[in-house]
Amino acid sequence: MNSDEVYSLIKEYLVNDFEIPESKISRNSNLFDDLELDSIDALDMIATLESKINLKIDEEQLKKIITVDDIVNYVVNNVSPELA
Repeated sequence: MNSDEVYSLIKEYLVNDFEIPESKISRNSNLFDDLELDSIDALDMIATLESKINLKIDEEQLKKIITVDDIVNYVVNNVSPELA
């Protein structure tokens, strides 16, 4: 998966599951300040991505995720090779 595909997937998830207006979502959006997610919401999103695209989770790296683009980069760098 490339970064545009991952971004589209994340944006779709945020719109459908968290009812965040698409206009509020950009790659630079802060998950907590701009999109008003809490830590449980962020973990839920990562868990959903993990199951949908066979993503490997590294809890230490997850602590560094602040923006939508951080998620995009994490997924692109950690998705299983057969899905890339």
